[in-house]
Amino acid sequence: MNPFLGVFFHWMGGLASGSFYVPYKGVRKWSWEVYWLVGGFFSWIIAPWVMASLLTNDLLGVLRQQEMVTLWWTYFFGAMWGLGGLTFGLTMRYLGMSLGMGVALGYCAAFGTLVPPIAKSIKSSIPVESSLGDIIGSTAGLVTLAGVAVCLLGIFIAALAGLTKEREMPEAEKKKAIAEFSFKKGIIVATFSGIMSACFAFALTAGNPIGEASKAAGTTTYWTGLPKLVVVLLGGFTTNFLWCAFLNLKNGTGYQYFVSKIKPEHATPATAETPTQEYAPMLRNYFFSALAGTTWYMQFFFYTMGETQMGKFGFASWTLHMASIIIFSTMWGWIFHEWKGSSKKAHGLIAAGIATLILSTIVIGFGTWLKSALAEGH
Repeated sequence: MNPFLGVFFHWMGGLASGSFYVPYKGVRKWSWEVYWLVGGFFSWIIAPWVMASLLTNDLLGVLRQQEMVTLWWTYFFGAMWGLGGLTFGLTMRYLGMSLGMGVALGYCAAFGTLVPPIAKSIKSSIPVESSLGDIIGSTAGLVTLAGVAVCLLGIFIAALAGLTKEREMPEAEKKKAIAEFSFKKGIIVATFSGIMSACFAFALTAGNPIGEASKAAGTTTYWTGLPKLVVVLLGGFTTNFLWCAFLNLKNGTGYQYFVSKIKPEHATPATAETPTQEYAPMLRNYFFSALAGTTWYMQFFFYTMGETQMGKFGFASWTLHMASIIIFSTMWGWIFHEWKGSSKKAHGLIAAGIATLILSTIVIGFGTWLKSALAEGH
């Protein structure tokens, strides 16, 4: 176990998650539900099965030997997370990458980090390494918990910076950076998305027996979490597929998967510069959607690697993941000029938020290392 290596893996996962929406900016003429579902096939179905098949031993055998209750709860919480992931894309559309991720992930971090150990305190059979009592009852646990608190503070500061920016920027500037900006819609969607997205942490907890079975089958420790991702993401795929298919029927956009010619009702309004007939660049759109979906999957590829290095304080992995996502998504927000026109106060707040989040990852890493050092008698 190497907690600092675990922190590094979580940072890599945060980079993947904070960057996944960028390739979608290269998609042209497709409706949201079309490119979201195409990317989803790669992130929820193709990538999980390919990576788990290549890097773990006896994937199908490991899944077959699981009790139905384990598979059900892993799948169920994955499906519930799917509702959060579904609305996460809408959060980006309405609030942008900086503010959207700050608010949604604030809820996600709080619920996803603290609920599993609290639940174990209530019911000992829940497959989590430590209960809340175990964590509070040790110095290392308190240090790690302090790191979680610092992370939540950083997320709050980042969200406050986004709110400050929203209040200061003229409406025209907001629309330049985020075409569909709507603070009211965005906050409602981000709240729902953040709470439901925390179910991913519950799904990973429910799937711990799958990881143990994979380890027993001879899989290298780093990759033991990949088989449970197959089940979790199948649940996420279910809810996203149903919703996107519904939108395809409702909006009549199903043809866009196969035909490049865009129907008039889905085309942009004709102008002197825009031809009346539009065509979607199919190869380009499939490429960027596939790239976005695969990039998204890589966040949990690295997450499960990092989780294997966190020992009994694995609950803190979720906090590290959320902090890392906000750090890198804010970086992209700067690159795409989402903060252009903001005051020094807003820039100062976001810089302070990012610094606080970076500090939290160091504190959590130290707390987890301290636990492992004490266990080894150092």
